[in-house]
Amino acid sequence: MTELATPGGPLPIFEAEPEGQPRGAVVVIQEAFGLTTHIEAVARRLAAEGWLAVAPALYHRQGSPVLSYDDMAAVLPVIGQLTEQGIAEDLDAVLGHLESQGLAPGNTGIVGFCMGGSVALFAATRHALGAAVTYYGGGVVQGRFGFPPLVELAPGLRTPWLGHYGDLDQSIPPDTVEQLRAAAATAPVETEIVRYADADHGFNCDDRPAVFNAADAAAAWARTLDWFDRHLV
Repeated sequence: MTELATPGGPLPIFEAEPEGQPRGAVVVIQEAFGLTTHIEAVARRLAAEGWLAVAPALYHRQGSPVLSYDDMAAVLPVIGQLTEQGIAEDLDAVLGHLESQGLAPGNTGIVGFCMGGSVALFAATRHALGAAVTYYGGGVVQGRFGFPPLVELAPGLRTPWLGHYGDLDQSIPPDTVEQLRAAAATAPVETEIVRYADADHGFNCDDRPAVFNAADAAAAWARTLDWFDRHLV
């Protein structure tokens, strides 16, 4: 763990370093539950593939809590305090930190889970990064955090973007995912959405047995690594 300076105060980040010289960098954006051990594990897995992985604690203005998967009543007041401006400031700080280490935007990717999936798409419209990946990011037809809906943001993608969505996710119905696919297809960069018929919201999180889907998580991870391999230069 280390900290970066932001207008909203010190931003804790978890860094996982590869052995030897990094191939590039990947920013890992947290779930609604904070900078969990699952998100740290994702960063370590990316480091094992040769990427410098950095996971910022976006709840730092709220004291950087890590919240229980079973206590949405505690999650909602915290996530409700996030703002577009604060998220943008934190992204700028992380990307500036990576650039200071010689990792240019074109050699930097971003991946986000749950609310972080929405942030990853937002970042991919705000910055021309090498690649972006969203796992079950909500706010598709109704904006969150002050963002426009993702279907409105997607045509402005400046970064090649891949989305993973589960058909059993009641919070993100398949018809809205198809709306997002159509919107993203109008962007001037490569985009792709993969739907998983047997997957629910959070299907990648092996710390949540009720929703974890090992087969779909493995398939999505392979596609994610391939996306970074193909687009990060």
